[in-house]
Amino acid sequence: MTVDELLAREQIRDLQARYMRGLDRLDADLLRDTFHDDADLNYGFYAGGPDAFVAMALGALGAHEANHHMLGQTLLWIDGDTASGELYFQAYHRISRDGEARDLLISGRYVDRYEKRAGEWRISARAEVNDWSRDDPASDRYFRDQPDQLRGARAPDDYSYR
Repeated sequence: MTVDELLAREQIRDLQARYMRGLDRLDADLLRDTFHDDADLNYGFYAGGPDAFVAMALGALGAHEANHHMLGQTLLWIDGDTASGELYFQAYHRISRDGEARDLLISGRYVDRYEKRAGEWRISARAEVNDWSRDDPASDRYFRDQPDQLRGARAPDDYSYR
């Protein structure tokens, strides 16, 4: 593996982390910046370009009390200024259904194509493949028992934006 390939891997991993942060913090600019303008996206429930995706995703997630996306193993195949990859994820969503707080967990993979244009890696194609999900009544005993914990929030109120 060359130094250029190692650098590309690190830049793509950073790109993936920024994508997840954009979702969790409802940061539209950060999320949109992870895609090339002509990116082709397929999430099953959404197929199209990045602008409409960002609006749709943040609208849907904004109705949730909280979200937490976790990155898993990443496989990358680098070929010059293009790359393909498979990124595992777990996504936690605190939702409300019929007035009841629920914990929705979804695990799957992103099957991606990345391109480096003008010196910057971004997503040029993404498909979300979901492998399993779980939907349970919410349990917040920890927060009831430890009320002085710092809690995550959306941009710009999250502690990480200080």
